Amino acid sequence: MSRGLKISIAVLIFLVAISLITLPSLQRAVERATRSPRTEEQARREVMQPVISTPTDVPVKAQLFFLSVGSSGGLEPAIIELPLSADPVERSKQLINALIASAPAPERRTLPADTTLLAFYLLADGTAIADFSDALAAECPSGILSEQTVVDSVARTLGANVSEIRQLKILVHGQEAETLAGHLDLSGAFPVPNAATATPSAPAATAPAAASKVPPKRKAPASAAPTPASGAPANPLPH
Repeated sequence: MSRGLKISIAVLIFLVAISLITLPSLQRAVERATRSPRTEEQARREVMQPVISTPTDVPVKAQLFFLSVGSSGGLEPAIIELPLSADPVERSKQLINALIASAPAPERRTLPADTTLLAFYLLADGTAIADFSDALAAECPSGILSEQTVVDSVARTLGANVSEIRQLKILVHGQEAETLAGHLDLSGAFPVPNAATATPSAPAATAPAAASKVPPKRKAPASAAPTPASGAPANPLPH
C-alpha cells in the first residue's frame, strides 16, 4: 500500500470520527431550529402577558366556556375560582388569559395554547376590542365551526362575567383580519350575550303572565252580584 493511500485512509477515518462526534450536537441544533417559532412565541407571551393583578382583585367563581366533553363542537361552562378585578377592562384581560391557560383538559381547549392577548379595550357603547397575537389565526383549526367556537368561547366568557360588554371585536396583531382562519368573517362585531343585554326583553316575557291574571279579578263582582238577591231585582241583567 502506497504512502499516499495510507494518508488518504487516515484522513477519511478522522473525518468519519469527527462527524460521529458532532452528529448529536447537529441533531439537537436542528431540533431547536424547528422549534424556535414556538419557543419564541412562548417567551414573548411570558414577557408581554404577565399575571395581571389589581388592588381591587377578589376571588370570584368565574364561568369560563370551554369545549364540551359530551357534544362535538359545543361549549359548556366550567367554574374556576380566579382573582378578578372590579375594573371591566382588567377583569376581561384576566378572564381571557385564564381561558387560554386554564382549560380543564387539553381536549377542551378553545384557544391555541400559544395565543397571546396583546391588548384589550372597552368603548363607551359596550364594544370590547380584543387584540390577539398571530397564533390565534395561525394555529386555529380551519373550518367555520372551529372558528366560530373560538369566538363564542371568548364572547360567552366575557358576557358571563363582565356586564358592561355588549359586543366583541377581534383583531389579529393590531390589524382587522378578513377571516379568522379562512372562513369566519371578522370584519364586524360579535354579540356578547349577558344579563344586561337580555334585560329589555324581560318585561315582554312577563307581561302575558300578568295579563292572564286580570280576567278572574274582573269576573269576581259579577259572580258575587246575585248574592244580595233580597235587596236587588230578581233579574238584574238586561234582556
